[in-house]
Amino acid sequence: MKRTLLAAALAALGTAAHAADGYVTQTFGGGPVTTPFGLCVHSGTWSPEQAAAPCDAVPRASVAPPAPVARAEPAPAPQPQALAQPESPRGPVLEKVSLSTDVLFDFGRAQLKPEGQQKLDELAGRISDANLEAVVATGHADRIGKDDSNQKLSEARATAVKDYLQGKVATQNIEVAGKGEAEPVTGAACERMGPEQRANRKLVQCLQPDRRVEIEVFGTRTAAADSQTGAGATGTGSGSSTGTGAGSSTGR
Repeated sequence: MKRTLLAAALAALGTAAHAADGYVTQTFGGGPVTTPFGLCVHSGTWSPEQAAAPCDAVPRASVAPPAPVARAEPAPAPQPQALAQPESPRGPVLEKVSLSTDVLFDFGRAQLKPEGQQKLDELAGRISDANLEAVVATGHADRIGKDDSNQKLSEARATAVKDYLQGKVATQNIEVAGKGEAEPVTGAACERMGPEQRANRKLVQCLQPDRRVEIEVFGTRTAAADSQTGAGATGTGSGSSTGTGAGSSTGR
């Protein structure tokens, strides 16, 4: 019975259909010929490469998933750069010393003592081989006494240092300034030490670091000169700690 039906179907196909692209199609309409079970009829030359929907499942090429997009890392925050320190218009500091006025001068006076002259001679000798741009002498006083008197005294002492160094150092550019009692270095160390007067020896001695003349030397020195003068020739030098001798308990 089944063979009879299949033979009849094939006979009908032979008159009503033809093969195309691996499938048997209807002569009229062009659609695929199907069996009573809904299956498309393959031609004798059909191959898997000719599979077409909706008759047969069509293999699909596998598509690779898209590559993950690289996440952009935030740019590192710019590091703060140290501000360049402007160079002094006078040039680099060759030497800076702070000399006690108690060694340079008598109490309340602006005339250099012999030991004060010696200290300045030592400074002039250390910088005799340098190319000097300028020398700046700044006088300072302690807080004992009147403000205007201390200001005038600090200026007079700085001028005395300038006058002595004139002709002993290789520059005519020697500047002076007086700060009076405006820039003490003792801080709160000498607070509450009794009456602020010369007779208070304890206070006078405590304020000794405030009574000073600071001398800055601007210029340069060649490498050859550096090797000859040694470590004490540049920077603060050994003279920065001088002038604290026995006379440190008097003067202002």
